[in-house]
Amino acid sequence: MMKNLLKILAVIIILFLIFIIYIYSGSYNISAMVPHNKLTRWVIGVTTDNSIKHHSKNITVPNLNDDAMIKMGAAHYKEMCVDCHGAPGIPQDEIAKGLYPKPPVLARTVHEWTPAELFWMTKNGIKMTGMPAWGTTHSDEKIWALVAFMEKLPNMTPEEFNNLVKDVKADND
Repeated sequence: MMKNLLKILAVIIILFLIFIIYIYSGSYNISAMVPHNKLTRWVIGVTTDNSIKHHSKNITVPNLNDDAMIKMGAAHYKEMCVDCHGAPGIPQDEIAKGLYPKPPVLARTVHEWTPAELFWMTKNGIKMTGMPAWGTTHSDEKIWALVAFMEKLPNMTPEEFNNLVKDVKADND
């Protein structure tokens, strides 16, 4: 039994040393133009998904159907999110096209996350993705307004988006 335990420990130490040598070798290509290998994508994806779920599970979601909140969220989305995530009738800009991983087009993917998860991601950002932590510069109220707007995004036409942003702009003038 002790012999087997020593063998397992030796294998773990050898694998760890190989991993350390690999990291220090510089052979892994970190270029944003070269996608991660399948194992790295899997590790990052599973870690990210589970972290978001874990950290957002106790967040209480307010009523997101308030028109004033949605309008405020539209204004913030236009200012802070459109370049990377696009909007109805507005494609992602060239900055987004150069990021890796590429930011999701939220009008198509927002339904993949709960409102609490969207709030947590928006407030805290996501490491190594280009997604900033807006909680350092925006109140929870403004972040919830963004979430309220994002919840409406998948069913919004370009005209509705433009009218909402125009209305918000008119309300702020």
